[in-house]
Amino acid sequence: MRRDYEDHGGSMKLFLTGVTITALVALSGCGTETKSEETASSPAPAATSAAPTTVPTTAPAIDAITAQACADIKKDVKDNADKIAKAEKIGPPAGHIAVSAQWIAGSAAVIAHSIGANATVSAAADKVQQEMMTLGEETNKSARAKPSRKALDAAVAEFNTACSAT
Repeated sequence: MRRDYEDHGGSMKLFLTGVTITALVALSGCGTETKSEETASSPAPAATSAAPTTVPTTAPAIDAITAQACADIKKDVKDNADKIAKAEKIGPPAGHIAVSAQWIAGSAAVIAHSIGANATVSAAADKVQQEMMTLGEETNKSARAKPSRKALDAAVAEFNTACSAT
C-alpha cells in the first residue's frame, strides 16, 4: 500500500523547523558584523559668554551596521529568489519540499543579517522574514501549492524604502 507523501505534514513541519533552527545557528556564527564604535566626547567647558550654540540640521548618515544589513538582506532576497527558481524546476512531488526548505533558509538569512540594524530597517526586515516563512509553510502544505508572493513583494518594497530612507 502506497502512502501519500502529503500525509506526513506533522513530521515535515518538525523536519523544517529543525532545518530552520540549524540554519539560524549556522548563520548566527558566521556574520561579518562589526562592533560600532561609540564616540566619546568630552564635556564642554562652561561657557563664559552667552553666545548661542548652533545645532547641525542635517540628519545623521546611515550607520555602518544598518548599511551592511541592507546590503546583505538585499543580496539574500535575490539569492533566495534564484534558489527558489532552481528548486521549483525539480517539480512535484519532491520539489515542494526543496522550495519550502529554501523559503525557510532564506528567512533565516534575513533574520541573521538584520541583527544590529536600526529599528526601521529591522522592522521591515522582520516583515520580509515573516512573509518568507509563510510562503515556506504554504508551499509545504501541498506539492501543488502555488502561494501568492504579493505580500512578500510588498514587504521587500517596504524594506527597500526603509533602507533608502535611513
